Amino acid sequence: MIVIGEKINGSIPSVGKAIAAHDEEFIKKLAKLQSDCGADYIDCCASVSEAVEAQTLEWMIKAIEDAADTPVCVDSPSPEICVEGIGMCSRPGIVNSVSMEGNKTDVIFPVIADTKWNCIALLCDDTGIPKTPEKRIEVFKRILEEADKYGISHDRLFIDPLVVTLSTDEEAFTTFADTVRQIKEIDPDVHITSGLSNISFGLPKRRIINQAFMILAAQAGMDSAIMDPSNQMLTGAAYAADALLGNDEYCMEYIGAYRDGLFGE
Repeated sequence: MIVIGEKINGSIPSVGKAIAAHDEEFIKKLAKLQSDCGADYIDCCASVSEAVEAQTLEWMIKAIEDAADTPVCVDSPSPEICVEGIGMCSRPGIVNSVSMEGNKTDVIFPVIADTKWNCIALLCDDTGIPKTPEKRIEVFKRILEEADKYGISHDRLFIDPLVVTLSTDEEAFTTFADTVRQIKEIDPDVHITSGLSNISFGLPKRRIINQAFMILAAQAGMDSAIMDPSNQMLTGAAYAADALLGNDEYCMEYIGAYRDGLFGE
């Protein structure tokens, strides 16, 4: 499971407070924590007004890179800000994100085309999030066409099929899983990712739903997650799922993670 650490996001109250106070040590602490817990990438989302977003991202990215060697996931709803963020990083990471909304692919794809940057791609367009797997697959195919236009190999794409909240749609997971399976049939080279906590919003004991979602989604073909890598139960479940699905030869990754204390006793 490719883990994108979710904890440095200004929409989280404690992080928003630290960003407002320019508390660099707080950001560094979160970056080191996630890196030490095995994150493959560290998401960096300012969640501030676009007028100050670029300068805010700049000092956040510097703090993350000062604290950890883990690549940054540059996260902004603005494709122009994403492009600026790419130039602020000292090593390739992930752009979060493109979709078929507006001109996002036209802004971001040319910039990353001849680089080692990966990109998260959301399966939505100007009409919103499609309700059926078939409609989401239509968006997926359009994203592949755009990637091909710029020579971006499909293994650099992290497709997010966009799970909705289970409390408002009892078919939230089944729609997601059906979409994932169809994507993998069409192109097994692409990665599949998702924010684990989206599905459980509004429900009690959200961690139980999140853990079950990750395991079932992994079985469907999801190989990446935007999650809290310091959550030992969730991290342990991710390694266990990889082993059970035959993605961990002789369970060496699972054993190594256990020895490193990534999911406790």
